[in-house]
Amino acid sequence: MPTPDRRFLVLHGWQNRRPVGHWQWQLTEALRADGETALYPQFPAPDQPSLASWTELLRAELAQLGGGERVVVAHSLGCWLWLAVAGSLTPEERVDRVLLVAPPSAEVLTGYPEVAEFALVPQDRHALARAAGSTRLAAADDDPYCPGGAAAAFAALGLDTDVLPGAAHLDLDAGYGRWPAVEAWCRDPATRLTPRS
Repeated sequence: MPTPDRRFLVLHGWQNRRPVGHWQWQLTEALRADGETALYPQFPAPDQPSLASWTELLRAELAQLGGGERVVVAHSLGCWLWLAVAGSLTPEERVDRVLLVAPPSAEVLTGYPEVAEFALVPQDRHALARAAGSTRLAAADDDPYCPGGAAAAFAALGLDTDVLPGAAHLDLDAGYGRWPAVEAWCRDPATRLTPRS
C-alpha cells in the first residue's frame, strides 16, 4: 500500500544513463506501480560529471519532494553526491531516510580524473545525521570499486550497514536487475538489504 505524502528520490552514478534493466529503474517502476511517487532524474553529462551541476539538479529534485516522508536511494557516485550536499541542507531540505548503495572508495575515485573532485567531499557523520533521520549503507564484500569493503572505507560515518556477499558493485554487470530487498526496504525501513536470489 502506498503511504500518503511519501516520496522517493533515486540517484544514479557515474556513466549511468538509467538503463531499463538496472535495479534503480526497476525500483522506480515498482514503486510507481504501487502508487508511490518516485523521482529518478538523469544527471547531466554522466561520463564527465560536474559536482556543481549534479548538486544543482539534486537540490531542485529535493524541492520537488514535498513535505511528507522523504526517502533518498543512491548508488555508486550518487552516494558521494549525497555526502557532498548533506552538510549544507536546510531544515526544509532534510529527508527522513537515505540508503547509500555501493559507494566507491575515495582512493578509487581519485584514480579517475572524471570523478576525482567527488573524492574531495568530506565524510562527515554529523552532516549525515543533520541531513536525514537515518542513513543505511549497503555494499558487497567484493566490490572492485571499494577494495577492503565499504564497511571499512566508510567506518568513520558510523552507519548501519548491510554487507552483501559476492554482489560486486551491485549493478547490471553483477546481475542486479530487479532487487526485491531494496523494494522492501523502501516500504519498510526495518528490512535488511540482502542479495538477489
